[in-house]
Amino acid sequence: MLRSLFSGVTGLRNHQLRLDVIGNNVANVNTIAFKSGRVAFKEGFAQLVSGATRPPGDQGGVNPVQVGLGSQVASVDTLFSQGNVETTGLATDLAIQGDSFFVVAKGNQFFYTRSGNFQLDADGRLVSPSNGFVVQGRTAVNGVFQDGISDITLPFGQKTAAFSTTKVTLAGNVDASAQVFDQGTAATLDPLDPAQRTVTGNEKSYKDVAITVFDSLGEEHELKVVLYKTGPSEWSWQVDTSGMDIDNTFGTGGIQVNGGSNPFTFLPDGTLDTNPATFTPPTITFRPNSGANDVTITIDPRGAGVNGLSQFAGTSNSVLRDQNGYTSGTLMDFSIDRSGTIVGAFTNGTTSALGQIVLSDFNNPGGLMRVGDNMYSTSGNSGSPVYGFSLEGSQSVMVSGALEMSNVDLAQEFTSMIVAERGYQANSRVITTSDRLLEELVSLKR
Repeated sequence: MLRSLFSGVTGLRNHQLRLDVIGNNVANVNTIAFKSGRVAFKEGFAQLVSGATRPPGDQGGVNPVQVGLGSQVASVDTLFSQGNVETTGLATDLAIQGDSFFVVAKGNQFFYTRSGNFQLDADGRLVSPSNGFVVQGRTAVNGVFQDGISDITLPFGQKTAAFSTTKVTLAGNVDASAQVFDQGTAATLDPLDPAQRTVTGNEKSYKDVAITVFDSLGEEHELKVVLYKTGPSEWSWQVDTSGMDIDNTFGTGGIQVNGGSNPFTFLPDGTLDTNPATFTPPTITFRPNSGANDVTITIDPRGAGVNGLSQFAGTSNSVLRDQNGYTSGTLMDFSIDRSGTIVGAFTNGTTSALGQIVLSDFNNPGGLMRVGDNMYSTSGNSGSPVYGFSLEGSQSVMVSGALEMSNVDLAQEFTSMIVAERGYQANSRVITTSDRLLEELVSLKR
């Protein structure tokens, strides 16, 4: 038999394989996060007809004579180039910008994928919809990440405990043109006394501020403070406990003052004197009748320059601006940021981390094995997975509400299809020609 006949057969087989890969690429042009394949050929065996000889001295050497025996498939490479990112608007859709993979688990077996079209199952677990494999990451308890990698679960109906207020910010302006608070004919100065407040000129000398604070059971308390002028550059403060459901036998009138500057002193430029040697934010404590723990609150009037409490001529507009307490709440929604952190939104207006999705990187992602369902598994040449988190051990970032599209280039695939078709056609001509030669050889006997 002619060697060219079998060489042509190998060419047909290899170009058919290339067409198979191209067909798979085209079929998956709209598959989420699909990575296209590429076939590389190599020369097959070469038969040695005669060997090489060394130059004998007065003559030149002779090169070896070899005849090739066709081609072979060198590799079918997976091209992990970045696919385009398409916005979907779904919170559970995730795309990776970078070279990393999501980690999903089937029991104790881990798989890796670029396809981020995840969904929630009946148990609140984040899963791949094609096979139910559970997305992996680290969980958070009360907003604190725990060690270890486990299933990502979003426990809708989960409650967050109430948090007792510990800090209140005091900001705004007090009127520098106001007179010193006048107690009138009263024996003792009391800025809460309605009679003293009506003394002529006192209408600008005090300012009532209030804010709702919370105890450890989440019960609300209306914290009211009155600021009143006691000197050219001094304003004192006093807590008004009226209307508060607290133990009035605790401390003095239900409030225990735990130190802090009183009065507040202002500098000639109108800003609060916050010299650490002379200034300390005041702290107060009260005991709720609800049975909650004692509430200790620091009232902080400091700010950057005039952004804290200030004294300028003009209307007093000081306020207790914000506080850090809240009542208990129930998880109602979530979002995922670019670091893969799942942030839960609760009915009490607070947010808290629920978990963080882990990513894996490989020294040789081309060595991963396709196992279907847009999944990959490790092989002997992929290397072990290196786990990390977006922007923390991994250079990849996540895009929430978006999916990575297939990286198939149709123009390139159609061009490759033409090349493969012509290669297949040319090899078939080699077989046809070899057949004619064999026919001529057989006809010699006639």
